[in-house]
Amino acid sequence: MSQSTLAGAPLALSWRDYYEMCKPRVVMLMLLSAAVGSFLATPTLPPLGLLLWSLLGIALVAGSAAAVNHLADAQIDARMARTQHRPVATGRVPFAKGAAFAAATGALGMVVLFAFVNPLTAWLNFASWVGYGFIYTLWLKRATPQNIVIGGLFGAAPPLFGWAAITGTVEPGALLLVLIIFAWTPPHFWPLAIARKDEYEDIAMPMLPVTHGEQYTKWHIFFYTLIMIATTLLPFAIGMSGWLYLAAAIALGLGFLYWSVVLLLDRHPRAAMETFRYSILYLMLLFVALLVDHYLLPQFVAGALPTQWGFGA
Repeated sequence: MSQSTLAGAPLALSWRDYYEMCKPRVVMLMLLSAAVGSFLATPTLPPLGLLLWSLLGIALVAGSAAAVNHLADAQIDARMARTQHRPVATGRVPFAKGAAFAAATGALGMVVLFAFVNPLTAWLNFASWVGYGFIYTLWLKRATPQNIVIGGLFGAAPPLFGWAAITGTVEPGALLLVLIIFAWTPPHFWPLAIARKDEYEDIAMPMLPVTHGEQYTKWHIFFYTLIMIATTLLPFAIGMSGWLYLAAAIALGLGFLYWSVVLLLDRHPRAAMETFRYSILYLMLLFVALLVDHYLLPQFVAGALPTQWGFGA
């Protein structure tokens, strides 16, 4: 992307550009994990209004942090094939308007959480916003090849948000859900870093494949996958979930392990991207399995749906 494109005449701007700045696919995955945290926090259905307000507030704050990421990384985004068409990188969204959008979205999200959920959930979201939008994006990402490992804590917090929204507390079950995503993040992102190694090298970003090589990174993906699988067994081990979840966790974990071995042995030309794609599906299905095991399946088996939301007899 040439500098003339960035500095030239204003480009057509639409709501889709602001929507893209919020990284909607990432936010949707965050909302799924937050919703699971909300459901697991209570033996019955959480209050529908509280659930919806919390998800709205979480989405707004997360979208704001993503927009800050777009603003901070505009110059390097313009040099990478994966990101060069982003709204700020192309100049479709001027920096000032993007900053105003990020500020307004984040502020609105905080107001929603403070007014309609609880202060704890609002402050946890604010801490995550600072962590991802500033500590990770502006410093950690450029400071160490362990950026994904350390910074993964900020992206692992949504289940805690959902749990805190319902209970107003931080409890061990919520922290265990955070631990699962924290362990998942390195083997999720490092395959993408391998696939985009040349681009990260070109912008001098110290991703693990750039600083230590691809094979070293593949071994780390393999070992972190084992750590992740062990972590996902803990909900069953402590009685937080049942046999249905255990079966799903083992099956999904074996699938992840398969792709990490394929990647390690270099047996597939697109193993890195296939591993990355599977990792997203993996987390979605794992959290759905947690949700079904905790609530939906027992209720359907019992033949009695709760009536809080207007279902059942």
